[in-house]
Amino acid sequence: MSKQTFGATVAALRKERGMTQLELANQMGVTDKAVSKWERDLSFPDAAALPKLAEILGVSVDELIQGGPAEPAPGQAPVSEAAGLVPLILRGVALAMGVAVVVLFSLRQLDAEAAVPMLGLGLACLAAAQLGRQG
Repeated sequence: MSKQTFGATVAALRKERGMTQLELANQMGVTDKAVSKWERDLSFPDAAALPKLAEILGVSVDELIQGGPAEPAPGQAPVSEAAGLVPLILRGVALAMGVAVVVLFSLRQLDAEAAVPMLGLGLACLAAAQLGRQG
């Protein structure tokens, strides 16, 4: 499958499996009009629904979003661009938690007891980001 728009990818994969828009919609729990809009690139399914859509269409989420199989550089293992974003997002969440605690605490909108879980979440995100870099 060559690189194409998200909608064209969904339509091609659906047709390869001999499914109608209505059949795909029923499996996804949406209307056939929603599937039609996806295929015409007028809308996009919820991000949380992408794994289910990819499973139904028999591809990875990366292939679904990128419009075809990822092509690794010569001599390199295939790596998803999204996988590189995960540590960045985790560090961003950690930073946001830290800033939120400082700001809310200084505005007296947060007590120390409520700040601990927020800081814990931030630390967990930092740890996960670090594990991702080592793995």
